[in-house]
Amino acid sequence: MRTHPTMFSDIPIPAGTRRPTGFLLGLAGVVLLATLSSGAPGEAAAPAVPGATYVGSTACKGCHEDQFKKLDATLHSRVLGERGRTQLQQQACESCHGPGSKHLEDQANPAYSIRFGPKSAQSVADRNAACLQCHQKGKRLFWHGSQHEARDVTCTTCHSIKSPKSAKAQLTAVDQLTLCKQCHAVSVAQQANWSHMPVREGKIQCATCHNVHGTITEKLIPENSINENCYRCHTDKRGPFLWEHAPVRESCMNCHKPHGSNNIRLLRIREPRLCQQCHNESRHPSTAFAGGSNQDPTIDRRFLGRSCALCHNNIHGSNHPQGFAFTR
Repeated sequence: MRTHPTMFSDIPIPAGTRRPTGFLLGLAGVVLLATLSSGAPGEAAAPAVPGATYVGSTACKGCHEDQFKKLDATLHSRVLGERGRTQLQQQACESCHGPGSKHLEDQANPAYSIRFGPKSAQSVADRNAACLQCHQKGKRLFWHGSQHEARDVTCTTCHSIKSPKSAKAQLTAVDQLTLCKQCHAVSVAQQANWSHMPVREGKIQCATCHNVHGTITEKLIPENSINENCYRCHTDKRGPFLWEHAPVRESCMNCHKPHGSNNIRLLRIREPRLCQQCHNESRHPSTAFAGGSNQDPTIDRRFLGRSCALCHNNIHGSNHPQGFAFTR
């Protein structure tokens, strides 16, 4: 028996056995992800009211007529009830709130009805599981284990089923920026900087760059990496380039603040200081004046405006044979 010096080195491999190929390892990863997101053990089951039976939405309307009117103006009214595609959806009110026979017997007992407000007797996981009976695919595939789920965020924290404030997605706020500000105040405040992503103007929104329902990547981005996320709009920076700039290939956030900055082009700090975090300034001194007291006191052009990018204007990468310094 022998072992291979890989991440699977703890697993003994018989002598003569071929090392697993990259394709097989990738296939194993796909199978693992599918298992984690397919209702595997550990996910909360849909909540239920023990011993209760379905009574029909007509019985609910006798006491909750105002709630019926609110629901009629929402998208849910089009898919619940007799027009429902599944047996669960055809239960109308009881598809979310559970069978109502016990609730009719004792309306004051919170355990006899599945509720979604802050006074609910159900746990956060149970309340979310009720929504995930229908909303479990697409962008919600990786909700389990996501940052928001781990922090006990409920579906109704962001979405209002009967009293939405937004035109889309039934949000509890007028738009995504206002909604996300409740928790992500710093990121939203950066939108007030003069150099910012066009979220305030309504050209994009938070969900343009983030999948708030969960991803397998960092910072809830829907692409494989931060760079791939940025390349969806900034395709000219994608490459491949003959001469590549190492920090660019590593992460766009090495130089840029995506939510907003008071420096040009969303830079983290101004040039030339940004560049001098990696590059020694001895060849290009960035003093306020070109020389000492005995020399011409003309202001050094490398200290103002576009600074380093005056000459190194293809700083993201160059395909010119002589572009090793990103000057062409």
